[in-house]
Amino acid sequence: MASLVNAALCAIVATAIWSLPGYALVRHLLPRALAIGTAPVLGWAVLSAATLPVFYLIGFSPMTVIGVAALCVLVSGASLLIRPAESDASQVPPAPVWAIAAAVAAALLALVPAAAIAPKFSGASVAVADAIFDHSKITIIDAMTRQGLPPINPIFGEVGAAGRLTYYYLWHFSAAELALPLRVSGWEADIGLTWFTAFASLTLMMGLAVWLSKDTRAAIFVVALAGAASLRGLVSWISGSHELTPFLSHSNGFAGWLFQAAWGPQHLMSASCVVAAMLLVARYAQRPSAGVLATLVLTVAAGFEGSTYVGGVTLAIAAVFAGPFLFLGIDRASRLRFAASMAVAAVLVVCLVAPFIFDQLSATAARADTTPIVIRPFAVLGDMIPETVRRVLDLPAYWLIELPLEFPATYIAGTIALVFALRSALPAPERTALVALAGLASAGLVGSWLLASTLGDVNDLGLRAILPAATILIAAAAAGTLRAPRRALIAACALGGLVLSLPATEQMIRYNFTGDAAADGEVFAQSPQLWDAVRHYASPTERLGNNPLFLQDLTPWPVNLSWALLANRSSCFAGRELALAFAPLPAARREAINKQFIRIFEGEGTPQDVSEMAKKYGCDVVVVVPQDKAWNSDPFAPSPDYRLAESRDGRWRIYVRR
Repeated sequence: MASLVNAALCAIVATAIWSLPGYALVRHLLPRALAIGTAPVLGWAVLSAATLPVFYLIGFSPMTVIGVAALCVLVSGASLLIRPAESDASQVPPAPVWAIAAAVAAALLALVPAAAIAPKFSGASVAVADAIFDHSKITIIDAMTRQGLPPINPIFGEVGAAGRLTYYYLWHFSAAELALPLRVSGWEADIGLTWFTAFASLTLMMGLAVWLSKDTRAAIFVVALAGAASLRGLVSWISGSHELTPFLSHSNGFAGWLFQAAWGPQHLMSASCVVAAMLLVARYAQRPSAGVLATLVLTVAAGFEGSTYVGGVTLAIAAVFAGPFLFLGIDRASRLRFAASMAVAAVLVVCLVAPFIFDQLSATAARADTTPIVIRPFAVLGDMIPETVRRVLDLPAYWLIELPLEFPATYIAGTIALVFALRSALPAPERTALVALAGLASAGLVGSWLLASTLGDVNDLGLRAILPAATILIAAAAAGTLRAPRRALIAACALGGLVLSLPATEQMIRYNFTGDAAADGEVFAQSPQLWDAVRHYASPTERLGNNPLFLQDLTPWPVNLSWALLANRSSCFAGRELALAFAPLPAARREAINKQFIRIFEGEGTPQDVSEMAKKYGCDVVVVVPQDKAWNSDPFAPSPDYRLAESRDGRWRIYVRR
């Protein structure tokens, strides 16, 4: 099981190796408040995007990771000795007490999403929270620490296929950078990096709020508003309907910062990169420099490589929204230079992310999916309303019901604050940055409103595109409560929404720390012994097969969680839920393979099925446990393709391919 001590070590190391270089760099590029706030995000973005191709060339090993990290720290230390070239007029007066209090509060709040990923020990049982479902991608981290770069696909392997991972994996690569030299598991690195991601996002919002308000107290408001949860819990308690159906659609993960920080930290980090990128664009528009442009290129690349939906689609929409206003806001003599510089930056970004683009296109072609993204309004209303009418009413319901319901403390307050800030008399640098941020927020809101991804069972694009807007609205609302023409109105909306959401926030925090007790909790607690035995027979490059539904009741969705978190070996087919995102297979073939593997471990597999596991899917090692019906009707025992390597009465049978 994951050690909380090791997870804390990963969080501390992550904060040190990315925040220090980040601040050493950005203090020369942005005002002080923004430099402090964006340091963790930009440090992660620049170093991750820059070192990924380096490790492709020199190899990904503990020594190369330590060497590159040490070099970055040394260069950063030297950079800190150099005084910034200019003094920014928008410096915020120092207020160490408020700054320290805000930093401590942010560190504590970041524990909430990290706790959702940690195991919860209770006697002889181990429980998990639902968010661990989306962290079954931990197997990607283990695969990189085990087999290096380029990353192999640990979810599905077919004899003769390339087996390359086609996914935006930069966040998981940075977790592997922690796991490899520290010799910790992918699960522990994931917990630590989830904390760091949440903390970095909070510091970014705090820096924005302080810069906009010129008041360090705004940082405290950011932490408070980031903790606001959905009003669904309150409304369902009042109405007596837990899911608010049939009036509204089922709860689908479209929720506030605190919820999404646990479920999709890679998307949250990408959103932070996108926000920082817009600040850099605005800075370059006012004060062009090669340092800002180079940092912008790496930051945009990191955003795309962390989440195609956020760093690719949403940022592209933001460029359309904000680009014309930024262009017109520059004096005529500088417009051509700005446009040319942005074009050069775009070309450089494409060159950096070309392998990811190629992988995404290849995966789309392999799935025979011609429309991975479609125009489809966000589903808000429920079955009580006829579908033809519902699809039309969903358009205004998104703005009038869904957003106020899910972002009660920041949607209205943040929007009002942004509008009044744009209308106020601001210096040119601040106005340009606000225009860029307002364009990004609009892009996120509209993208979630009208666009949908078709891969998988949920609209991941709609759920994640909102994150840049959520980030900006939190910062704007926090700043507006202290400095805005209508700050009393903004404060009333923000604090009123926050108070109404507190019951749901308390429930979420408690649940993230306690999780759900499951019937298979005791078996899960004993799983490390099973996978230790399996690794004795499976080399680091071999693939194993087990029941895709093993311990399926640990989460509400049937995912092969025990294998994903603990096996540290690739699978020949890890199950439907993971194959949806990671196996580049047409839907019909994916479902057929899933049924075939389930049939085998249900004890109903034919000799041909077992033979295909060995010869077609490359299952080098197979595990059968008492929870499988195949335990009493074992199709592997008589198979000429496998031999029994180890049998532990009442625990497991391990077969290896002949």
